[in-house]
Amino acid sequence: MKRCIAWCLAALTLLFCCAACSKTESLRQVTINEVTRSVFYAPLYVAASKGYFEAEGMTVEIVTGGGSDKSMTALLAGEADVALMGPETGIYVVNQGQKNHPMIVAQLTKRDGSFLLGREANDAFDWEEVRGKAIIGGRPGGMPYMTLLYVLRQHGLEPGKDVEVISNIQFNLIGGAFEGGTGDYVALFEPVASQFAAQGKGHILANMGLESGEVPYTTFMVRPETIEKDAEFVTAFVRAIYKAQKWVQTATDEEVAEAMQPYFPDTDLATLAAVAKSYRATDSWTTDPIMTEDSFTRLQDVIDGAGELTARVALPTLVDNSFAQAVVKEVG
Repeated sequence: MKRCIAWCLAALTLLFCCAACSKTESLRQVTINEVTRSVFYAPLYVAASKGYFEAEGMTVEIVTGGGSDKSMTALLAGEADVALMGPETGIYVVNQGQKNHPMIVAQLTKRDGSFLLGREANDAFDWEEVRGKAIIGGRPGGMPYMTLLYVLRQHGLEPGKDVEVISNIQFNLIGGAFEGGTGDYVALFEPVASQFAAQGKGHILANMGLESGEVPYTTFMVRPETIEKDAEFVTAFVRAIYKAQKWVQTATDEEVAEAMQPYFPDTDLATLAAVAKSYRATDSWTTDPIMTEDSFTRLQDVIDGAGELTARVALPTLVDNSFAQAVVKEVG
């Protein structure tokens, strides 16, 4: 009898394992190339950890590109199914004359997600204090860099004349450069900005997102053939993102932190919750994936001000809102 029970248990275990393997094998493998790893992209990590992608029949691998140019290259080369990056990269590709350029199918963030850090604490920081100093600001043509230029000019400071903006350091190395003594100030994303502040490596002085106003800062792009040949996949992907966006709106900061932590194993829950609270307070995350005409125009104003816009791009040329509009109508 005992032997019979043991055989039955073994058979059930084998059946369960086979069913689990079958389910995993039936899920579509999707590679997402993100421009950088940041709490700023919380809804993406929520969609993965809360099972929204799996519910749509896919399992995702999130690869960090280390720059919009690298993420775009990975997408164009077919190394990624979807890329999360700044829409300015799409504008550049369009203006280079590429006909079959990637299309934006969903928007994730609507403000700059970086913070200005200095070497000294200053609760009464004034932008006039950066006059004659040097700021590490990312790479030319990238949104962090162009937003910094925009904000400086908003405060009557001309980059290159009143302020030195260091732009020859790779995006994912600027924190280390600042820590090593380069520059007087640096613009950093979370959770690095808060980690630097907690460790005394720098002091947060200004929120760049509040300083610059709303722009479509980070978006999901796919190749045109994906839209043409696999519209159901695009719809499913955008639906998962929208569900995550809705969840984030009602979840507590602690719940958002817990959902993100698998993607930030070296960051404690308290720091993640504090960063989530900061981004929520500044209204940085979009509540749905639809991009507006006004925000797209403002984005090009920022790019134009940085001298990087060779020609204006019409929204329908680069943005396909049909998937986002459909899932918002469906999900509610």
